[in-house]
Amino acid sequence: MNQRIEGRPTADETDDGTERSRRPDWFHRGHPVFFPLAGFFTGMVSIIVVPGVYAAVIKGLAGYDRAEELFPFVLLLLVVPIAMLVPRRTRRFARYMLLGMVATIVVVGGVAAAVLFFLLKKDA
Repeated sequence: MNQRIEGRPTADETDDGTERSRRPDWFHRGHPVFFPLAGFFTGMVSIIVVPGVYAAVIKGLAGYDRAEELFPFVLLLLVVPIAMLVPRRTRRFARYMLLGMVATIVVVGGVAAAVLFFLLKKDA
């Protein structure tokens, strides 16, 4: 019953019969697609969530007119992945984060253009 399974300690080898602070089986940080997926979805979420939260906070603090004036500063969001391209350690994550950002912008822009085209054709 106490069989050793690929590097996992048996109940006899651990202090109290349970494994010490082991990551869950689904958490594979060393998997080759972990950082590309994490980077892509981080870029996607950052393009969708950050501008909305930024606008809401500025509008709440400074009012609607001031929020319109300060909204272009949300483009500083692009500095994060560009700065992450410099260190070798974060370069792969940053590339996929930029890919996620660009893909999200292209998809949202394409869908908006298609809906606008459809609505204009239907109205005419």
